[in-house]
Amino acid sequence: MENKKSVIAIIVVAALGYFVDIYDLILFSIVRIASLKSLNVPDGQLLDTGVLLLDMQMGGMLLGGIIWGVLGDKRGRISVLFGSIFLYSLANILNGFVQNIEIYALLRFVAGIGLAGELGAGITLVSEVMPKTKRGYGTMIVASIGVMGAVAAALIVELTEWRTSYIIGGIMGFTILVLRFGVYESGMYNSIKEASNVGRGQFVKLFTDKGRFLKYMYCILIGLPLWFVVGILITFSPEFGKAFGITEPVSAGKAVMYCYIGLVIGDILSGSLSQLWKSRKKTLYYFLGATLACVCIYLFLNSYGVYYFYTICVLIGTAVGYWAIFVTNASEQFGINLRSTVTTTVPNFVRGSVIPLTLIFQALKPLMGIKYAAFAIGIVTITIAFWAASKLEETFHKDLNYTEVT
Repeated sequence: MENKKSVIAIIVVAALGYFVDIYDLILFSIVRIASLKSLNVPDGQLLDTGVLLLDMQMGGMLLGGIIWGVLGDKRGRISVLFGSIFLYSLANILNGFVQNIEIYALLRFVAGIGLAGELGAGITLVSEVMPKTKRGYGTMIVASIGVMGAVAAALIVELTEWRTSYIIGGIMGFTILVLRFGVYESGMYNSIKEASNVGRGQFVKLFTDKGRFLKYMYCILIGLPLWFVVGILITFSPEFGKAFGITEPVSAGKAVMYCYIGLVIGDILSGSLSQLWKSRKKTLYYFLGATLACVCIYLFLNSYGVYYFYTICVLIGTAVGYWAIFVTNASEQFGINLRSTVTTTVPNFVRGSVIPLTLIFQALKPLMGIKYAAFAIGIVTITIAFWAASKLEETFHKDLNYTEVT
């Protein structure tokens, strides 16, 4: 096991890297309209152009998840941790100087590739360097500090022009790279690095064995409710506010900020409870149950004004704040030689699920109305997540020092 100072350095770098990662991920959603208007996009094309850029970013993240995940198992966790930070920080700064939509879209794609790698590499590294009875605390710190990047993005946008907000994010990322000198590779990974008989980062091997494939899918499906909440309930919060009869306009930026404040609280709670209960699965069950309750409150008991609405955003954000446990669980389910691949691709595939979920939501909305369309999707995703969690083994006490037979 690595020495205490090395472990602390790894946790700090992973947490701060994820902070800037989330900052950039959320920043585009917040500055989308202001930046597009600045680039002379007509009002009638703001939505379509914004969707195009979001799709470019998401496409980059899906591709980047696979690239960085495989590299993390083939080349090491540290190389991915800093390679991803470098790439999205560079893209962040360049975003501050764009003059046309074509370059903006290209940079969002590049940023998406960079943003895809940091969390998986950080969680994998932290999981491997900490004692099995305490690693939940390490991943909790990484996730809870990381999601505060969304709050920082919302606050900085209030104080600066959109281009400056991007440049600040890039500078923060490059500052973190200075800390790399105190961070070392996982001892577990080093133990198999030179082994010629161990296949590392073979993404296709997740699909060639039925048991391994099903386990991989279960890890992904557990995260669906989280991005249903963020990608539909919070993203379309202005539309929901109107449907609830709230007279004062609901700000999507504020809804995101308050939801992510809840996510910080939830990540701390879920990480602490999983350590207290010595169970990842029990924690997941409780938070999925809380998510179901909060979805019902959000959709059917949320017509008492804009400040009450934002309070519910904090509440529902807390309920889906099992992100730390979700990613930790994925990391603990697989051996060293496939761990980075899984831990990096799983959260990015869950993020990518926003695309089909949004399409289904748009298709159901004319038939059922906005509230019941969202409720139907919420019920289905939460039910699937409960079922997927029940299929996975408990990993709290699991020794991670083993390899998958590929």
